Amino acid sequence: MTIVEGSSFCVSDRAGDISPQRPQGVFFLDTRIVSTWKLTVDGAPLDSLAVIPQEPFAVTFVGRAAARPGVHDSPLVITRRRMVATGLREDITVHNHGQEPAGCSLVLNVDGDFADLFDVKDARPATRLEVHRHDGSQEVWLSVDLGGRQRGVRVRAVEASVVSGGLAFTAVIPAQGTWTTTVEVLPSTDGQEHASSFPLDMPVTDTNPVIRMASWRAASPRVTTDSTALRAALHRSVVDLGALRIADPERPGADVVAAGAPWFMALFGRDSLLTGWMALPFDPGLAAGTLHTLAAHQGRRADPMSEEEPGRILHEVRLGVDPSRALGGSQIYYGSVDATPLFVVLLDEAVRWGLDLDSVRVLLPAADQALSWITEYGDLDGDGFVEYQRKTDRGLLNQGWKDSEDSVNFADGRPARGPIALCEVQAYVYAAYRARAHLAEVLGDTSAAHAWHRRATALRAVFDEAFWMPDRGYYAMALDGNKQQVDSLTSNVGHCLWGGIALPERAGDLAGHLLGRDMFTGWGVRTLAASMPTYNPVSYHNGSVWPHDSALIANGLARYGQHDAAATIAGGLIDAAAAFGGRLPELFCGFDRSSMPIPVAYPTSCSPQAWAAATPIGLLRAALNLRVCAAHQYAAAESHLPTEWGRLALDGLPLAGHRVNIDSFTRPAFELAGELSGDPVPCCAPPVEDQTPDPLLRPHTPHDGATGDDTTHDDAPAEDSDAPAAPGKKPRDHKRQSQRKSGTSKKGGKAE
Repeated sequence: MTIVEGSSFCVSDRAGDISPQRPQGVFFLDTRIVSTWKLTVDGAPLDSLAVIPQEPFAVTFVGRAAARPGVHDSPLVITRRRMVATGLREDITVHNHGQEPAGCSLVLNVDGDFADLFDVKDARPATRLEVHRHDGSQEVWLSVDLGGRQRGVRVRAVEASVVSGGLAFTAVIPAQGTWTTTVEVLPSTDGQEHASSFPLDMPVTDTNPVIRMASWRAASPRVTTDSTALRAALHRSVVDLGALRIADPERPGADVVAAGAPWFMALFGRDSLLTGWMALPFDPGLAAGTLHTLAAHQGRRADPMSEEEPGRILHEVRLGVDPSRALGGSQIYYGSVDATPLFVVLLDEAVRWGLDLDSVRVLLPAADQALSWITEYGDLDGDGFVEYQRKTDRGLLNQGWKDSEDSVNFADGRPARGPIALCEVQAYVYAAYRARAHLAEVLGDTSAAHAWHRRATALRAVFDEAFWMPDRGYYAMALDGNKQQVDSLTSNVGHCLWGGIALPERAGDLAGHLLGRDMFTGWGVRTLAASMPTYNPVSYHNGSVWPHDSALIANGLARYGQHDAAATIAGGLIDAAAAFGGRLPELFCGFDRSSMPIPVAYPTSCSPQAWAAATPIGLLRAALNLRVCAAHQYAAAESHLPTEWGRLALDGLPLAGHRVNIDSFTRPAFELAGELSGDPVPCCAPPVEDQTPDPLLRPHTPHDGATGDDTTHDDAPAEDSDAPAAPGKKPRDHKRQSQRKSGTSKKGGKAE
């Protein structure tokens, strides 16, 4: 059982107990501050009766004490109401349902080993730290020192006595009465104890975690739909995204989203950026907080161990007591090939949803440094493409979103050798160039806008020449270190649609592959086609289904006018969410729906997980083909909902300081609070392949609800084809690739 709030979380068994031999504990700053937490009554463990989730950060465990000798049923029922935030609070109540007073002894065994989070997760032999223990009159102190860094925890309870191994209580509970005590876990860092998130002198309803979650829900749009499954999935999105937010102490209100519970309650660059993109129509503030926080930690120097480089956006932040155990041996690891262009993409998308120009000007230098990283460091061999190859064995072997060691293979099963240029990374770079062009237009810099458009157009041309495989009808997953096409069929090609780098005439072929039996399970798109030799439906990246991956693909298909295909993916994923109780996991197994009537869970999937939580919102972006640009006073929406969803209304979408509604029930004339018109400017107009929008947007009347969505910007007008492929670099020699014919779409050319 996992409960979570911000970067703190608690994992226990379903009785509420924590064992040091299991991947359980109370975690704070990536460190297990409590490794043992076991409640006994009269020396016996409790018989678990029920677990009652209340909030993402709160749960109540219901148990029964062991019966006395000669008695069939015990009259004592124990509830443990647990809340986690900065530390933990547990209210223990004994209910006596007997006819006479009951005397009992309760002992709470408590210990802490301050183990690194990943040592706990992976059951690795941990470095045994010297834990200092001090027993007070009603409390236990535990602390550890490592290299001048100190972590500690204080466990206290009123009316407790300290015994060997924990806290003891003696209680006499009246007949039909109750007895209650409260235990607090208070962490400390470098000698400074953190204030309790649930102070005993304050009603729980008035505490910060409760108020924070209530405010988040109140600000959320309200959804009305014929689909029970969609409504449940969107409700779960609201709850889980609210729970995964991490407050930045240096920037109050600038929340970012942690990657996932329980083991990734930390800032991850790629995860936070893509989550922010999908969640924009729901909460633009999440994207803004992500951008500001990542910009503050942007790379400044070249360090092979951490893979930090000037302008690079981080991969992950770890705050454990021993940073040497983290990737790269430091708290911040930068080994991500895609977070840096995605930073620029999200900045532009946030502008389209109303990010103020003052914030844009603050963040623009970070975006330009990110673009400089692309050309100065990301392009390892000067061919105009961005490649990756780890600097040391302390880093990730694969640095795209499929970062497991066996995730990049040829169609014959051979692993690809680096440096590796992934197809989706080139799509993100293309989108970043287009994003920077649009930002220049917004700021009135026409010359820069044209230059970035030319750069994007040039990259698109050389990408198609190098990656398109006419005999296969899809883009290569990557180019390896010898510039050979890594020819396996993967979901990566769908990101080429999302980023816009795919030529319009390729969209039909790509849609056919992505929705074919090899790739589409009926629940979502497999990461690797079933016909590939390394396919395994129960693998992390070689045949599983990742909801966020499928959601981005659906948005890419919608961008190119492949609306039926997008709706098919959206409908399948919401069906999968319903099978998982409304919450999409990080990933699930890639079994075909015709052979497995329910989606099969992947054993170690995070749940909740950030971009899976944002996926239902991302699916709405695809199904509504919602496109906005507040800076250019443009917005449009269309109805391409899956048939099983029926009708849909979203009330109170935040857009450029206004609240607007989307309604497929009545479909009134297009208007957005009298501020935005339906007249597109060239940079924001729908692609020429799209049909005329069917307006769904209308002025907002106060309410609240769940989500809407938008796709990435459309294709640029034709630009000069002789623009450089990347700043300061020579275009690569494509002589070998140019000997292949470009190929045409099997579905008749341009997207519908």
